[in-house]
Amino acid sequence: MNRLHEKYEKEIKTALQKELEVGAMQTPKLVKVVLNMGLGREAVANSNVIEKAAEQLGLISGQKPVITKARKAIATFKLREGQPIGVSVTLRGDKMYAFVDRFINVVLPRVRDFQGVKSDSFDKQGNYSIGLTEQSLFPEIDIQKVDKVRGLQVTFTIKSENQDHSYKFLEKLGMPFKKEEK
Repeated sequence: MNRLHEKYEKEIKTALQKELEVGAMQTPKLVKVVLNMGLGREAVANSNVIEKAAEQLGLISGQKPVITKARKAIATFKLREGQPIGVSVTLRGDKMYAFVDRFINVVLPRVRDFQGVKSDSFDKQGNYSIGLTEQSLFPEIDIQKVDKVRGLQVTFTIKSENQDHSYKFLEKLGMPFKKEEK
């Protein structure tokens, strides 16, 4: 069992139950983490870009990414239906907790001028999304082999009742949220 998963099961879960005044089944829980790298026009023009992005996302996540394809044709962008435009990975279980631990403790501190993550990136269901401007923040990526800096979106799918519960959950996991000035 991963270090963060063990901490969640032994400490965080009971602390959240007391703090939020909910039962065991209503305690916020991390369901999955989705990593997405949209390549857009770049992928349409050059097919090698998809392979390089898939290789890098595979190194970051530890599992093989899925190539996402365009759902409909858009003539303005010279995009046809079914054409590859990005790569995506869904992490669950121990790989998910290992990634979250690495993301919070290694990757986020490497962000330039890091002051904390925004607390307003929750959707209505309580899921949290964060975008990174470069994939080279991850220690698995060899900077000399990076052909171009690409962005990456990380979405934490959290089973919770509302945004406040999700916020408290991520805060207990160690997510460094910005301190709001009053």
